[in-house]
Amino acid sequence: MGIVLRGGKIVTSEKTYSSDVRIDGEKIVAIGSDIEVSGDEIVDVAGSYIIPGGIDTHTHFDLDNGATMTADSFATGTKAAIAGGTTTILDFATQSKGESLTDGLKVWHMKADNKSYSDYGFHMAITDWNDSVRDEMDVMINEGVSSFKMYMAYKNLKVEDDVIYEALKKSEEIGGIIGFHCENGEVIDELIKEAKESGHLSLKYHPLTRPAILEAEATSRLMKIAEVAKSKVYVVHLSCKESLEEVKKAEARGVDVVVESCPQYLLLDEEQYFADGFEGAKYVMSPPLREKSNNDILWKAISDGDIDTIGTDHCSFNFKGQKDLGKDDFSKIPNGGPGVEHRIKLLYTYGVCRDKITINQLVDVVSTKPAKVFGMYPQKGAIEIGSDADITVINPNIKDVIKAENQVQNVDYTPYEDFEVDCAISRVYLRGTEVVKDGKVISKSPTGQYVKRRQARGAK
Repeated sequence: MGIVLRGGKIVTSEKTYSSDVRIDGEKIVAIGSDIEVSGDEIVDVAGSYIIPGGIDTHTHFDLDNGATMTADSFATGTKAAIAGGTTTILDFATQSKGESLTDGLKVWHMKADNKSYSDYGFHMAITDWNDSVRDEMDVMINEGVSSFKMYMAYKNLKVEDDVIYEALKKSEEIGGIIGFHCENGEVIDELIKEAKESGHLSLKYHPLTRPAILEAEATSRLMKIAEVAKSKVYVVHLSCKESLEEVKKAEARGVDVVVESCPQYLLLDEEQYFADGFEGAKYVMSPPLREKSNNDILWKAISDGDIDTIGTDHCSFNFKGQKDLGKDDFSKIPNGGPGVEHRIKLLYTYGVCRDKITINQLVDVVSTKPAKVFGMYPQKGAIEIGSDADITVINPNIKDVIKAENQVQNVDYTPYEDFEVDCAISRVYLRGTEVVKDGKVISKSPTGQYVKRRQARGAK
């Protein structure tokens, strides 16, 4: 017996059209009219949009930052993901100093396997470079990890420019792609030191010690290294006009760049840090929120095709008991915020409904392009015959207000408290099984599977 979604509008990255969809087992098996077979379950989705399940390119679940653990494990984080219409997440497995990439991958499999409500894959974060690690990148490709990450900031994570060059060359050779956290870590560390020595410990010094120009400098430097290495490159969580300009200049020179941003950089701004009290700690993340004018600049960049994917950088810490570790010293506030649950509704409401992007562009940046870039298309990211039946049904006729008390995310706040949304995620199917019905998660146990990904592809 199959399932037929009847009466909705299918939205892909290229077109919107009225059609029914038939699911049998884990796959989409027919698209059209009069496609039901005797015994099929007919699901009326009239007036709704049928889109491929979302892919969040950037999550941090079950992460130890050295002082505390994220509030969301793989179980709670992926449950929140499917509640928000995201059926696949890509988390960051991380190599610890002195360990192998294989060691890091094993640890993350232990965190996620048999605990995830959505499907999942891993980027491999490289923090310790040597000839053995270079060779292990081939092993990662064979294990279905076709993407990597390097940090240009944080003393315990960052790598030097020569390592970036060597790793980019290796990645290009094996068909991988490396994402980079672009901030000038050395200068930021000095700015933080100067602020603390001057007694400037309040949270407003978080953005002041991580200015946009230092994100742009690192982005510019990365672009030039990638140009010399003749390698494609992925910029994670781009937050500002200055970094975007460096990317566009590099692309004009022929550099193959894929750009990710996040909803917080489209909808929030640095004024959150300068209000009275400690509430601004909820928004402490890196890069920080930027000057408000950047919001519209980044929306336009999505519309123009200069931003390719929208992840969330979901890295949740409770306001009480975790964020307040830094109440007397901004540098001790755990960096990160929640967002995996609300991404699609926010982009639909403040992007599509405000005519900043089309609904097809929404599908492109939250699903189709991530699938293409990270070696999952057309298994994921597509409403096509033969694709996994990862389907999100968006009902545009329901309005709601985001409240932390109603969320699935295992955290005591949301950065989007009281944001109105003009849609509901009414149904979600994961490989043909309904996991969300009438906006509620109905999965009783985690059924997410590891996605063994193919070699990475470009986005343009």
